[in-house]
Amino acid sequence: MKSVKQADILTGSIPKQLLLFFLPIWFGTLFQQLYNTADTLIVGNFVGTNALAAVGATGPFVNLLVGLFVGLCSGAGVVIAQSWGAHDPEAVDRQVHTALVLSVGLGALLTVLGFASATPMMRLMGTPEEILADSALYLRIYSLGMIPQMLYNMGTNILRAIGDSKRPLYFLIAASLVNIVLDVVFIAVFGWGVAGAALATVLSQVASAVLTLRCIAGSEGTPWHIRAEKLRLHTEVLAAICMIGIPAAAQSAMYNVSNMLIQSSMNSFGTSTIAAWGVYGKIDFVFWMTINSLGIAITTFAGQNFGARQYDRVRNGVRVCMAMAAGVTLVISAVFYNAAEPLFRLFSQDDAVVAVGVGMMHVLTPVYITYISIEVLSGALRGCGDVRVPTLITVFFVCGLRVLWLTLMVPRYHTIATVELSYPLTWTLASLLFILYYKRGGWLNRCKAAKGLE
Repeated sequence: MKSVKQADILTGSIPKQLLLFFLPIWFGTLFQQLYNTADTLIVGNFVGTNALAAVGATGPFVNLLVGLFVGLCSGAGVVIAQSWGAHDPEAVDRQVHTALVLSVGLGALLTVLGFASATPMMRLMGTPEEILADSALYLRIYSLGMIPQMLYNMGTNILRAIGDSKRPLYFLIAASLVNIVLDVVFIAVFGWGVAGAALATVLSQVASAVLTLRCIAGSEGTPWHIRAEKLRLHTEVLAAICMIGIPAAAQSAMYNVSNMLIQSSMNSFGTSTIAAWGVYGKIDFVFWMTINSLGIAITTFAGQNFGARQYDRVRNGVRVCMAMAAGVTLVISAVFYNAAEPLFRLFSQDDAVVAVGVGMMHVLTPVYITYISIEVLSGALRGCGDVRVPTLITVFFVCGLRVLWLTLMVPRYHTIATVELSYPLTWTLASLLFILYYKRGGWLNRCKAAKGLE
């Protein structure tokens, strides 16, 4: 049973439907993050600071690999949502089968890329020698789970595109429990350290992929039911997915390249800072998963309503989503700022790590509000099929400007705060540009013309 019926997304109360769609995505993302958070908690408490830093140092490169494919997944989700909103089940059928074939092929490519480039990439990022071997080992083992991870991500995009955000949550809860149990067994009982953390994550990804595929394969009588004889790449569908997905993938890649440069900058401050930045990423993820979940919700909402030619409803949905994002961001910022030290001590008892981490929290958490327009507006624009200008804004005024800041300012003012300031400076400028484009850019008429809609 779908969590949000198509009729609800097209006709129901906008705040209610966005909330009903958002909450399962949020909880699903929370449990997905438990994969890595369980690694961090158990590694930090049972193995030590060096192992904690080793796992944290792999984050930016892992996000780069996964982000490339997740961008393409979002392209498939938009195409399917628009077809589902337009009541075109035959198009949905072709799109689903094409998307799954694409996910297997690209997952295999990412496995090879991640495995082969583990050590060179860690060296390129300036990973200290004392944690280099463990970082590369974690990354190689993690890469073995790319195909199931890609199948899960594509499967959840398919389900969410047709209005089902509940079952992906159930699958992630099960997979997260598998991950936590295996973390305890592999690390605390068997003493496998970093390798055990990576292996537990891979096996939990396999579990989530199996559950997702069983769900889609068992949906007989629906346009998204998998049939082996239909698993092939439809050229026109692949082109439509790539038209939206490639800019999104490029945007994600640029985000992660800039984050890799930030990780490289943090590496220059030593092991305690590397460990603190890794822990901060686990805490900080609560904000990111909230805003990203709202972005996913508005993308599906906008996609289905755009396909149904309900353009006023698209704009009303954006206003509601922005208000929700602002409210929850202010709450998260206040909690994180005031509870910085106890939050950090959940992950590490090292006083040096905690001191550095609290400083990071006090610089960054008050400026989260400067980011929300980027996520919500780009999600709505993507749902309607407009990806070019949002991608350009993100690539040049978030990622490009951030790289410029890191290149020019960090060598001159070599402090952690200088690195961190790259975030609010770029977020503020990009948010202003997104608001201007959304208000005056004429994007909706271009999207309608591109789809031959009135």
